[in-house]
Amino acid sequence: MRTAVSWITVVFLSVMLAAQTSKPKVPAKRAVVTADDIKALRDALAAQSSALAAQQQQIQELKLELERRDQAWQQSQQQLQSAQAAADDAQGKAAALENVSSEEKASVARLSTDVAGVRADLAKNVTSAQEGQKRLSALENIVGRFRFGGDIRVRDDSIFQDCPTCLDRNRGRLRVRFGFDGKLNEDFIGGFYLATGSLGDSNSTNETLTNFFNRKTIGLDRGYITYQPVAHKWLALTGGKFLYPWQRTSVTFDPDLNPEGFNEKFSFDLKIPVLKNFTAQGIQLLYSENNNAKFATGHDSFAVGGQVSGKIDLGFMTSTPSFTLLNWRNEDAILNASAFAVQATTTGTGTTNNGNVPGEGPCCSSGLGLPAFPPCVYGPQGFTNATFTDGGGKIHFLSQFLYADLILNNQIKTKWSRFPINLLLDYENNLNAADHPLDAKGNPTNLGKQSHGYLVDVSLGQTKNRNDLQFGYAFEREEQDAIISSFAESETRAPTNLLEYRIYGLWKIRSNTTAAFTMWIGRTLNSNLQHAVVAPGTVPGTTEPWLKRLQFDMIYTF
Repeated sequence: MRTAVSWITVVFLSVMLAAQTSKPKVPAKRAVVTADDIKALRDALAAQSSALAAQQQQIQELKLELERRDQAWQQSQQQLQSAQAAADDAQGKAAALENVSSEEKASVARLSTDVAGVRADLAKNVTSAQEGQKRLSALENIVGRFRFGGDIRVRDDSIFQDCPTCLDRNRGRLRVRFGFDGKLNEDFIGGFYLATGSLGDSNSTNETLTNFFNRKTIGLDRGYITYQPVAHKWLALTGGKFLYPWQRTSVTFDPDLNPEGFNEKFSFDLKIPVLKNFTAQGIQLLYSENNNAKFATGHDSFAVGGQVSGKIDLGFMTSTPSFTLLNWRNEDAILNASAFAVQATTTGTGTTNNGNVPGEGPCCSSGLGLPAFPPCVYGPQGFTNATFTDGGGKIHFLSQFLYADLILNNQIKTKWSRFPINLLLDYENNLNAADHPLDAKGNPTNLGKQSHGYLVDVSLGQTKNRNDLQFGYAFEREEQDAIISSFAESETRAPTNLLEYRIYGLWKIRSNTTAAFTMWIGRTLNSNLQHAVVAPGTVPGTTEPWLKRLQFDMIYTF
């Protein structure tokens, strides 16, 4: 419809334009036509042509506008039709929905009831899950306060000595230790560790790979509680069976021995030049509870003393000096140990063997005039102190024991941070040693007090990080009654009365794995002294052949 109107308008405008441009016919008159008239006529024609072109342009634009409007109108009509169809469809669906609304209302009601039940069950589950999470968090909190640790060491241990009847020994050995320690609460720390080793040997946790694949002994190696209040971090009170809390070396105790008793430690960090720490501690060790006078003195055996130490920082060197006094009381109980203490495998009286008994241990320590059957001398690696027998037949130590031990532990920096120089010096003197030690026949000698112990240990390197290396050399000289031989270093040639050299090297293969090599070269210092440990055939007073011991270790720590 709109297209027809548009074309009528165009025709009408064309007729009007033609009427304007056409001239009525006038009878021709004779006139004189000048050049000016011709020019004026030409100008009028040009003007009319220009006006006609403009009008035609306007007509063309008007036609295009009309076409655009016609297309827009058609699109609007289509959209209107689509909207009407959608409305009709929606109205149909609404009618259909209205027909089933009653059924859906019933379903919704049932669903609401079910949802309410589900919500109740979910609330119960959430409460149960929260309680479980609380219990799990409490357990994690407890476990997180403790640190599990230990180590496994596999060793090849070879022993050689040049004497006519000495046999070379080559044995595989195993050490396993496992346990944990950590905070019991804010002010208390505790620990519990197990270790392999004979129950009758306080100085070693090694088990030899022998006895036809039988199971190896394992026992309590440590168990302790330490009171270290948060408000007074300088204080630490420890009781039980624990690692050495004081500074010591193998001159006085075996490294594998864990003492029993009590320790009070007072440690103060200082902010003054050179001296960075001062520590003082009391030591009370309980090593025998005696309830039978037939076996010993009838009194408990113990050691009491203390140590003072400090930390000195000189920039290029760090030094930790310490001085220890330790007084041993009623030590004759060591000479009258029970069958259980020495893990005896035989029983009897005097020199008579009454038969075998179950047990795994070093049994009675042998020596001239020492009992062969319990009660007897406790000395897991041998016994080398001087003794005498009274008129009643009881054995006693010739010396009493009051350790005075001075240690200087130094670390010197080098231009290679991984290779510091470590220098350990130890001088020990038994202030209660006897004046006249006894010879192999039990007669006094003119050697004076056998009371001194010396150690020099120098090494280069460390074993902190992966691929760290350490190489060292140590020299030890220990006289007969410098210490109680029952608790001395177990790897040396003899507990006391010895001269020992040690060459060693360590390689930190991984952060938790270390390979080590140690060569021990030692001999008895004076073969003429009572209870001297010597190779078979060694004449008292002569020099014993050197005993060489090679150890190859692989140590895994966790």
